[in-house]
Amino acid sequence: MNEKIDPWKSIEIKDYDKVMHQFGIEKIDAVLQKLPEKHRYFERKIVFGHKSLQTVIDAVVKKKPFVMVTGLMPSGRFHLGHKLVADLMIYFQNLGAECYITTADIEAYLTRGISLEEAKKIAIDEYLINYIALGLKPKKTRFYFQSNGSKRYMNLSKLVSKKTTFNELKSIYGDLNPEKIISALTQVADILHPQLSEHGGPKPSVVPVGIDQLPHINLTRDIAARMKAECDFVLPSAVFLKLMPGLKGGKMASSDPASAVFLTDSPEEVELKIKKYAFSGGRATIEEHRKYGGNPDVDVSYQWLTFFEEDNRKLKKIYDDYKSGKLLSGELKQILINVLTAFLIEHQKKREKAKKLVDKFICED
Repeated sequence: MNEKIDPWKSIEIKDYDKVMHQFGIEKIDAVLQKLPEKHRYFERKIVFGHKSLQTVIDAVVKKKPFVMVTGLMPSGRFHLGHKLVADLMIYFQNLGAECYITTADIEAYLTRGISLEEAKKIAIDEYLINYIALGLKPKKTRFYFQSNGSKRYMNLSKLVSKKTTFNELKSIYGDLNPEKIISALTQVADILHPQLSEHGGPKPSVVPVGIDQLPHINLTRDIAARMKAECDFVLPSAVFLKLMPGLKGGKMASSDPASAVFLTDSPEEVELKIKKYAFSGGRATIEEHRKYGGNPDVDVSYQWLTFFEEDNRKLKKIYDDYKSGKLLSGELKQILINVLTAFLIEHQKKREKAKKLVDKFICED
């Protein structure tokens, strides 16, 4: 049975290999050695696949212009799962990319009933400030709102409709309504508009996304190919991240505080959440755990450490010790608590400084 991916609903992927085969995603292994600099997300296969990333790698190597494009849905608090895309934004910016970051305020209004004013507040307070604190630089950043795009951007979101059909959209997204159609076409414009002449013309671009956004990527690439005569777009590349599991397993969600750690959580909140909610791969008793060992492959505390522990050797030792029974579940949770607490204390100091820099990033497109 084929996987169905809906970008407007919560999904959980059980078999990434199956999804890659079904949707034509290339394994990251093929280009891993060609990356000029490697982020641990690539080496650990957290970035598990891509579409035409070689185009961007060539631009990096030849020091030619390229862009990183991403969007944010201003619908809730910024949690650790959101940090993964932010880390890749900053990674590509450090490789030379100009970063285009879209606040999907129109989509938030159309599909989630969030006012444009509230969307703007969430985008700045929860997202932009965290992006800056994580290392985003103003010099090569265009942070804008869909509702405030340029005339050519607004026109593009309408012109792309000529290059698709209702039946195609229905086959990609399933059940549709006018709001979803407008949202999908606006996302196409978000991804393609950095290649308009007003921004320097066609150039390679890369979009770091979770697998849930794959329908938007596929539609955009198809439409870009059909607009060769009008705009000569370079087909946008994409890298795909594994979704970070929620504390209880399943999907991490801003709407469920027990599933997530937010970047504004206190050390006490972090400790309470992990001890109370983090799904364990340990045995029922200490005796059984010492004898048979735990299962790090399903243990959420270990899974989270694969995203946050930077030392590969330390991570392997944790894996081996837990699997052998030498390391207990409570001890594994404490390791995660220590890692996250140290990160969040430092990050929250940077957040306070970042608040003073917001005006340098917001673009009146």
